[in-house]
Amino acid sequence: MNIGSSLTQVLAIEDSSQVGHARRTAQQLAQRHGFDETDAGRVALVATELASNILKHAACGEIHLRVLPRASGAGIEILAVDRAQGFDLQACLSDGFSTGGTQGIGLGAISRQAQVFDAYADSRGAVLLARLYPREDKRPDQRMGVSQHSLRNDPACGDIWHVAYDGSRISALVIDGLGHGEDAELAARAGEKVFASSSFNTPLLLLEDIHQAMNGTRGGALAIAQFDAHRNALNYVGIGNIGACLIAPDRSRGLASHPGIVGGQYRKAQPFDYAQVNGQLLIMYSDGLQSRWNLQDYPGLVYRHPAVIAALLHRDFCRGRDDVTVLVIALEASHG
Repeated sequence: MNIGSSLTQVLAIEDSSQVGHARRTAQQLAQRHGFDETDAGRVALVATELASNILKHAACGEIHLRVLPRASGAGIEILAVDRAQGFDLQACLSDGFSTGGTQGIGLGAISRQAQVFDAYADSRGAVLLARLYPREDKRPDQRMGVSQHSLRNDPACGDIWHVAYDGSRISALVIDGLGHGEDAELAARAGEKVFASSSFNTPLLLLEDIHQAMNGTRGGALAIAQFDAHRNALNYVGIGNIGACLIAPDRSRGLASHPGIVGGQYRKAQPFDYAQVNGQLLIMYSDGLQSRWNLQDYPGLVYRHPAVIAALLHRDFCRGRDDVTVLVIALEASHG
């Protein structure tokens, strides 16, 4: 199964009128992707409660919406992101608890409406995740998350990501086209097209083919990571300033890249093998994200859903002057 690049839709939540807008936007997105009236209603209910929760305990924040492609059909991801002074997450999970003193359905009820619910909260704020799929879709959730945003909400984004699953194997790509805007996106899409057609070719062969495809474009930075659960290993090659690391609860390993521009010039690239990676997190990110972050500064975050981690890193470390992509993948055999 291949999952292609898609921008995160961001809705500001600063007053009560925007709660209704978030509800309608989420419901319409679900309907456009095959949700029936009942399932789209579940999406609307979850979006309403998450947006209301932002106003109640944080006064302002954002709702992030993203379509979750499946081999057939799709799901909807809703994230509530804020910078509040912290709140009692366990209390909020109780039905009827309301941080604003009003009668609410509670995050506990939200967790029952959504097939996937997770959250992280500390003194810096909170990230709440809900993923919803049509009721007949019983396939397990993919343990990956991405936060992708274009500069100044430009409809064109020079960053792309692509993830392919094949049983025990995962192949992931991030390209950052030079600059931003349409020309940067054209460069990145040329590389993505090659990757999508042959995702499990060796990283060096993929790199060479992508380099040829991006010739004549602006070019860009690139990273390819291939994981094999049976070998308990990850093979990685990077050109340019795509950041990447492997995260375990007790340690972090940075993944080495080489200088150069794919589609332009680079020296012969060397792939690197990393052993004993089962159960770890792979995090890949474009240079729109600062590199001076450490998950150890967020106690327990490494155990949260990859989508929560991606949203939090974007919230706290986005540079704000370029397109930005944060891709987080749990390295485990796929069941989807």
